[in-house]
Amino acid sequence: MTLPIHRFRTLTCALPIIWLAACDPTNMPAPDLGALAEPDVVRSTATNAPPGASPGTCWGREVSPATIETVTEQVLIQPAEVLADGTVISPAIYRSETQQRIVEERREIWFETPCDSVWTEEFTSTLQRALKARGLYTGTITGTRDKRTRAAIRRYQAPQGLNSSILSLEAARQLGLVAVEREG
Repeated sequence: MTLPIHRFRTLTCALPIIWLAACDPTNMPAPDLGALAEPDVVRSTATNAPPGASPGTCWGREVSPATIETVTEQVLIQPAEVLADGTVISPAIYRSETQQRIVEERREIWFETPCDSVWTEEFTSTLQRALKARGLYTGTITGTRDKRTRAAIRRYQAPQGLNSSILSLEAARQLGLVAVEREG
C-alpha cells in the first residue's frame, strides 16, 4: 500500500506534535539556577568546632568575606584665585585619591548541625520532601545531598539570617527532622 504524497506530508508533520503532546512537563524538574552556584563539597565534622563546643556535637561554619568598595575622591590642593568681580585668575587644582573602604566586616558564624551519622538516604529524602512542600526544592526526591538540595537548604535558612547550604540543627528541628530536646 502506498500513501499519496499529501497524506505522507501530513503524517510527517503530525509525528512531532504527537511526540510533544506525549511529554509530561510535570515529571520534568524545573531548572534550579541557584544550585549551579553551590560548592561541590560541603561537610560538617565534629573535629571542626568552635572553642568550648560540647564533645560529640557537629558544627557548620559560614564565613562571609568583607565587602570592600573603592572610592575615588577629588581633593583640593590649591583653591581658585578669584577677583572681587568674579574673574578667575587661576582655577582650583585638585588631585584624585583612590581609597578602599570596608563596607561590611568579615563574619564567621558557627552553628550546630546534624552529624554525619544522621545523614542517611532516608533523612535526606525526608529533608527534600519537607523543602519541596515549602516550594524550595524543585528536583525529584533522590536521597542524595546534591546541589539542588544544598541550594534549597540555603533558600530555607537565608531569610532566618543564615546564608549557608549546610543544614543547621535549628533548621532541622523547624522542619521536623530532628527531635527538639526538652528540659527535665
